Amino acid sequence: MIFLASQPMDRTVPFREIARRMDVPEDFLAKILKTLVERNMVRSTRGAHGGYALARPAREVSFLDVIEAVEGPVVVNVCQDGSAHDSCKATGSCTMYGVWKLGQQRMLEVYRHATLDRLAMSDLHEAPGAPTRPAAESRRVE
Repeated sequence: MIFLASQPMDRTVPFREIARRMDVPEDFLAKILKTLVERNMVRSTRGAHGGYALARPAREVSFLDVIEAVEGPVVVNVCQDGSAHDSCKATGSCTMYGVWKLGQQRMLEVYRHATLDRLAMSDLHEAPGAPTRPAAESRRVE
């Protein structure tokens, strides 16, 4: 998703290019992309100029959206999944419940505000095979 966010919105990226540039096994990538297409996070196009692209602008997709599309709801501890707390034998005396709850809230807030446009990597904008440029040049101040 970060790779796709790094591409122009109108660019459809071939499957093999994504796998090669992100160094992800094709079998694994195929499963992830299938799920992301089913969840309307990614759109796919068939044919000679086919490939994958984000289904909506990168600024509208959070890291949390991506995780939950692939993995389901994010929980720090089982007692935070909504059902386990009621069945936990230590509910009445648990001193950790509040800590887990606060940790869960803060983590989700960070993930919710980390949008793909902010996570896009400038190195991924480069055309395949193009020489990479240094991130910053050192300058001597006198």
